[in-house]
Amino acid sequence: MVHSLPDDKRRTFAGDADRLIGWMRRGTMGLGGLLGLLVMLVAFFSAVEPATFPSGSTLQAIMFQVPELGLLSLAMAVPLISGGINLAIIATANLSALLMAWILVAVMPPEAAGSELAFWLLVALGAGLILCVGVGIITGVLVAVVGVHPILVTLGTMTLFHGISIYFTRGRTLSGFPDPLIVVANEIVLGIPISFLLFSLVAVAVHVFLTRTALGIRIHMTGSNPEATRFSGVDTASVLIAVYLLSSVLCWLAAVVMMARFNAAGADIAQSYLLITVLAAILGGIDPYGGFGRIAGLFVALITLQVIASGFNIMGLSPHLALASWGGILLLVVAIKLVNFDLLWGRRPE
Repeated sequence: MVHSLPDDKRRTFAGDADRLIGWMRRGTMGLGGLLGLLVMLVAFFSAVEPATFPSGSTLQAIMFQVPELGLLSLAMAVPLISGGINLAIIATANLSALLMAWILVAVMPPEAAGSELAFWLLVALGAGLILCVGVGIITGVLVAVVGVHPILVTLGTMTLFHGISIYFTRGRTLSGFPDPLIVVANEIVLGIPISFLLFSLVAVAVHVFLTRTALGIRIHMTGSNPEATRFSGVDTASVLIAVYLLSSVLCWLAAVVMMARFNAAGADIAQSYLLITVLAAILGGIDPYGGFGRIAGLFVALITLQVIASGFNIMGLSPHLALASWGGILLLVVAIKLVNFDLLWGRRPE
């Protein structure tokens, strides 16, 4: 027998659900709150360091530093929205970068130029992309078909890829890449770094994909309630495979930018970025339990974090203090959100 709620209770439940969904969609502190925080930080650092912070060079430096962390944060955000996580984003990016670097340094003829150089660049980039596609598919199958928890799968692949990278390189870095690749992260167009333009375009594309396509909507549905999504006729297994495939492709883009920015590839590059990507995603309004989140919030959160780091650097403070302030801001805005939840519901979310 199927039991149904009385009309008055159904209306109450629907109203509560709508308020909860609205609360989650507004993110940790809302896009407006993030923008307000960003404006206050810019005003503060401009007042403290009026001769150096409010300048075009500072803005340009911020735009140079955001892209690789931003692309990795996008690679983390998509699985988080689906209700999972990808702890292997750094290891995947580094392994892909090492494969591309090996082709460019050890396989490509040193005298390659012109069309021959373009051919080898395409071979290297294609090899890195194929590797990441394979990683994404395997990860998705293990999570969606085999049923292993995403934390266990990606923790295992992270350890595996990091070990492989160290074994084949003996912990050394590969460097000395062709100039056309270096241009990606070091040249500017109309005062804007090419890498920042690339990140911005990718962020817009991911936003459109998640909000304007059937698969993107299904990713949100799967993260919100996988059982209900499956019973509604959605193949959640294929959705999750697509999630980790997209995450790994974003890791490949991050690997290309990191190679160009550092002119090096290694097993230990950007290891500190892993937890920062989670911090940026949650601060930007991505629900860590899945189902809700906006890329616009993530974008603003990344700019906010980088403004703090740049401001502290200009003030001569330790970068470790900037890292501590990032965590403090996250705790602060979560506390504010819980207070707002108390005022709305009369209790904290369980």
